[in-house]
Amino acid sequence: MSTSSESRRRVRTYEPTRTWGALSAQVGHVRVAARGLTGEQWKWPSGLPGWDVRLLVVHIERQVEAMGAALDAEQPPAGAKAVGLDTWALSTAGIAEQLDASTRAEEARTADPLTALDEAARQLATREAEATRGDRLVPSPFGPMRASDFLVTRLVELVVHSDDLARATGLDVGFDRHALAGAVRVLADALAAKAPGNSVEVRVPPYAAVQCVAGPRHTRGTPPNVVETDPRTWLRLSTGRTTFADEVDAARVSASGERADLTPYLPVLG
Repeated sequence: MSTSSESRRRVRTYEPTRTWGALSAQVGHVRVAARGLTGEQWKWPSGLPGWDVRLLVVHIERQVEAMGAALDAEQPPAGAKAVGLDTWALSTAGIAEQLDASTRAEEARTADPLTALDEAARQLATREAEATRGDRLVPSPFGPMRASDFLVTRLVELVVHSDDLARATGLDVGFDRHALAGAVRVLADALAAKAPGNSVEVRVPPYAAVQCVAGPRHTRGTPPNVVETDPRTWLRLSTGRTTFADEVDAARVSASGERADLTPYLPVLG
């Protein structure tokens, strides 16, 4: 990465083979957890507006199969400019209604979400060589992406929805360490892109620390505005599952300094 603070903030690289391994591991954790669902739990609210757990699991299955679908779709023209992870993260809210409609349509066609999830995982396992390529472009709703970057987006989706599933059902959904780290970093970097600046340092130990929000820049020692939280709380904050004020009140977020209120900049992923 570049040595400038702006480049460090905006350009983080993800090693494709490690991303693949983390995604595969997280898919496995979700499959194990989903097999533990009881009949009634499928009907429980997922925590996402208007969705029950069945819809959530169908949506997870769609995220697993999305990598193969992108590789199989008509490819962008050679030389097309690729959009990055920040653009993806900050744009997803704009297709929320489309995602809701397509998930409901898929759910209506799905007889058994567990079987569908198992098949999606089986198909994904055959695509490693293509999915980890940084020199191949695939389509996304926001423009061409490198296949290896699109793979990272699948990792973020799986981690976020793994947490949704755990919260909705009380199931012990496992989290691959590298998967959780990758999701936290993508969402932290997206915050820094949404609110550029150096007056606030956001820390999510042990995975990420970024500077954001316009204002006076500190030059040494502890910055005057610091926000710190744990990885799972950061997932929920950055995706709108909870609010900054609620998490400060619950002592899951510590915030010091007059600019340390991140409410205007959250969520970063819709």
